[in-house]
Amino acid sequence: MRIAMWSGPRNLSTAMMYAFGNRGDCAVADEPFYAAYLAMTGLDHPMRAEILDSQSQDPETVAEALLGPVPEAKPFFYQKHMTHHMIPGVPRDWMRDVTNVFLIRHPARVIASYAVKRENPALEDIGFRQQAELFDLVRSWGQTPVVVDSHDVREDPAAKLEQLCEAIGMPFSPRMLIWPKGGHKDDGVWAAHWYGAVWSSTGFAGAEGPLPEVPDELQPVLEAAMPYYEQMRAAKI
Repeated sequence: MRIAMWSGPRNLSTAMMYAFGNRGDCAVADEPFYAAYLAMTGLDHPMRAEILDSQSQDPETVAEALLGPVPEAKPFFYQKHMTHHMIPGVPRDWMRDVTNVFLIRHPARVIASYAVKRENPALEDIGFRQQAELFDLVRSWGQTPVVVDSHDVREDPAAKLEQLCEAIGMPFSPRMLIWPKGGHKDDGVWAAHWYGAVWSSTGFAGAEGPLPEVPDELQPVLEAAMPYYEQMRAAKI
């Protein structure tokens, strides 16, 4: 089974990858389209040169690998994807052959977290529009995509991950609730910049508190993202 987990940045996505990666029966891939995205857009992200050197920059080659032999011949293959990487020119047909799951988080939390690492994120940076478009695309193929809210995972990791596994037809493993400190062997090269908090963790952080305040200059981004989030939230498990 191949699981494509679609989220924006700062959305519990790395912790979820660690959860699946710690099962023992599940290979993982960390943002395989990142280098292709940077090469195609010319954007200047932190560690750009290192990222371009670490992955294929050809999106067709990446897509073929995602449907190719599973690393270490494991029965499950968890693929962590960023929705904003799926720009025009990045293939989508391969998504027909995987189980598509959408990981959502309230935009206020995403914006507040992202702004700490990279100033003044725009709507295109945080992936909500692209996530809703991919969700609609998968539904147009007759699939019923699974949606899980990161808030619910943090509130009760065991219950929500068990429910997620059931929804995608995968046995739950208690090993998904813990992982060793220091990251995963398949982390992307950019982990040194972005993954500090999760590297020091051994499991999911506790339940989230009240929504953070979003600065006035980022209110338009919040307002633009909310309709996409609400659309996805209506379909969550």
